[in-house]
Amino acid sequence: MSQGTFKEIGDSAKPMYGPRAVLVCGFTPFEQETVMNLLDNIALADVPVIIAATADAEIRLGDLLARPDQEGLGAESDMARAIVMSGVTADELHRIMSAYRSSGLPRPLWATLTPVSENWALAALLEELNKERIAMEKNK
Repeated sequence: MSQGTFKEIGDSAKPMYGPRAVLVCGFTPFEQETVMNLLDNIALADVPVIIAATADAEIRLGDLLARPDQEGLGAESDMARAIVMSGVTADELHRIMSAYRSSGLPRPLWATLTPVSENWALAALLEELNKERIAMEKNK
């Protein structure tokens, strides 16, 4: 499935591909609330946050990101910890990542929705992201 999927994110006010939302996966209920508070603290409380549960592993990303704000909140998940952003600007993406790094939360896998990944099951994306992380760490 790997197609050299990494692309540099530029500095832009133009929204990236997809509906405006953040998909949170593999976080405890406490960590889910922390992510939501983090968005509020950086003036992005208007960005819908969808929580993926273990049962959502085979659901298409496009379908997950179309769910209502806070759907799945409090759900437990044994999947990899990941954050998938959709429809946010590059500036907002950088703000989210910077605030997250300062939050003390464990390191997640990061992704933005693309026309290709929109049709992938969440589990397939997580597998691909993990492979990319391993490859990057080997190249350090």
